[in-house]
Amino acid sequence: MLYEHQGVAPRVHASAVIAPSAVISGDVEIGAGVQVLHGAVITAEGGPVRVGASTIVMENAVIRGVSGNAVTIGDHCLVGPHAYVAGATIEAEVFLATGCRVFNGAVIGRGSEVRIDAIVHLRTTLPPGTTVPIGWVAVGAPPLIASPDDHEAIEARQRELDFPEYVFGLDRETPDLMVQLTERYGARFGRHAGDRAV
Repeated sequence: MLYEHQGVAPRVHASAVIAPSAVISGDVEIGAGVQVLHGAVITAEGGPVRVGASTIVMENAVIRGVSGNAVTIGDHCLVGPHAYVAGATIEAEVFLATGCRVFNGAVIGRGSEVRIDAIVHLRTTLPPGTTVPIGWVAVGAPPLIASPDDHEAIEARQRELDFPEYVFGLDRETPDLMVQLTERYGARFGRHAGDRAV
């Protein structure tokens, strides 16, 4: 289904194929030959989304443009089942495997692979041709690519990137952090009340 969100309807190239159960919402541009499979969600939540030619977005993947961070996915990419991309730049010929997550402000260089269940944290830059192994975490620029067992090193780099401030504009030490976070996030998502099918 295609939805107009905040007065902007998706633009889908005539040669793209969108499964009937996929959702494309708002300021989204789908390029030539793109395939979006069942259950995938591509949504512009304050930032536009551009999906390049011949890219495949598999079942139940989520691609979300956010305030301050658009999503750009280059040509000939594969976004695997259950992958999650928010506010990131994915250059051409990138493989995002099943269940991987790529967060706000990240840049994945051309020809890189983010393997099954791997994470690329916010504001992390992967040079072209980088591989993040299965279940591992990439964080920072230049990136630390670490096993999930190396929690202390990941946490130290992650703290520097300050997820609550960068994504929500909230100080990590705010006493009612989750109250403010959910109220702000809820208000953003509430803007879908006026969406309409196109």
